[in-house]
Amino acid sequence: MTLAVEIETVSGVRLRQFRRRRAVLVGLAVALLVAFALALNLGDYPVPPGDVLRSLLSPLTGAVNKGVDFIVLQVRLPRAILAILSGAAFGLAGIIFQTLLRNPLASPDIIGIAHGASAAAVFCIIILGWSGLSVSLGALAGAVLTAIAIYLLAWRNGVTAYRVVLIGIGAAAMLGAVISYLFTRARLNEVQQALAWLVGSLNAARPGDAIVLAVALLILLPLLFGLVRALEALELGDDTATALGARVELTRLGLMLVAVSFAAFATAAVGPVGFVAFVSGPIARRLLDGAGRGFAQAALVGSLVMLVSDLVAQHALPSVQLPVGVVTGAFGALFLLWLLIASGRSGRVN
Repeated sequence: MTLAVEIETVSGVRLRQFRRRRAVLVGLAVALLVAFALALNLGDYPVPPGDVLRSLLSPLTGAVNKGVDFIVLQVRLPRAILAILSGAAFGLAGIIFQTLLRNPLASPDIIGIAHGASAAAVFCIIILGWSGLSVSLGALAGAVLTAIAIYLLAWRNGVTAYRVVLIGIGAAAMLGAVISYLFTRARLNEVQQALAWLVGSLNAARPGDAIVLAVALLILLPLLFGLVRALEALELGDDTATALGARVELTRLGLMLVAVSFAAFATAAVGPVGFVAFVSGPIARRLLDGAGRGFAQAALVGSLVMLVSDLVAQHALPSVQLPVGVVTGAFGALFLLWLLIASGRSGRVN
């Protein structure tokens, strides 16, 4: 094979991969747009698409319909935006951990990060008697402190994926025991409040929650883009990356802090919604079929899973609104079973 033919072959492969990435990205964006439109349209009081559009444009056009504007702008729009932002944050957190640790089980809700946020939130509710924003801030601090503790415990002349996953699973079990203990000394109303937070829900979505999460994403995304380039060297192995001049531990620590921040801010906004971070990366990569890492696609998958799950939670049962975490938990459990069966047949986990 001549050099010209080899170059042409490589160019053809790259072109096909680019087209695949673009097609998946566009397809997910269209699906998310459709789900967003349904979220604004469906409900106890259905709003026709024309009225939805008119209400969204009312700040610019001056056309006012108080009833429709309240439903669309004050109730459904903040909920839908928060679902999209939190789903994207969970999706990015999951795929960063899975890529960095080379393990599909290495997502924040599996290796203890979400459990740290949950334990801190339950402590704030039951012991300190906090509520609202204070609980969210406590959950944020709990996630960050848990991540730091896991990293330090996993350190032994460096950090390996194997130790992080095992220590994270152990930390999750210990924090689960702490939550159970706190429940034994709580009053019934405190247990109900804590359980409602632990399941994860968008029922109390407020515009302020979406704004805080949007600001966090605007800060974290440039940091992620800057670190992703160094991830290419880490994927070759620590020894090779070091030989190429990469700062292995510093890059790994930076990526882990960014991933923890994504998960922590999303958890503080909507609670520890299960399995969104876990499923987003594998679904994105299967759609890409080897045509890229899939960070942007994982963010869109996370948003789509979160928004569609919330639609199902609101409308699946008549006169009953389920927390979104119930639906994502059921979907995530089924996906995990399917992933284990598929990996058992192929001998590997993608």
